Amino acid sequence: VQLVESGGGLVQAGGSLRLSCAASGSTFSINAMGWYRQAPGKRRELVATITRGGGSTTYADSVKGRFTVSTDNAKNTMYLQMNSLKPEDTAVYYCYAAGTVSPGLGYKDWGQGTQVTVSS
Repeated sequence: VQLVESGGGLVQAGGSLRLSCAASGSTFSINAMGWYRQAPGKRRELVATITRGGGSTTYADSVKGRFTVSTDNAKNTMYLQMNSLKPEDTAVYYCYAAGTVSPGLGYKDWGQGTQVTVSS
């Protein structure tokens, strides 16, 4: 599965951004998708996850109530709506797709990353 991210940029604290992650290839094999982020000098953090069809979502405590993950299955695209952004949300955001090729053989593919910078 190939993933292409878009939507990052520079925004002031309190503002909003929407990230997109467009999937192509063997999208039928995707079981779940999600977003990680990594800030300079910090460990990678799992931000949000969503199961195929959007039936189940999870969020890091640091973004609960501010971020919303969703999918548009017709467009094979996942979104991360980020509201009430804080300077500590500044990071490179990576989307991923996890799935199964065959019984016992799974994969996790990654997007190229998109920079989100929140100014105070």
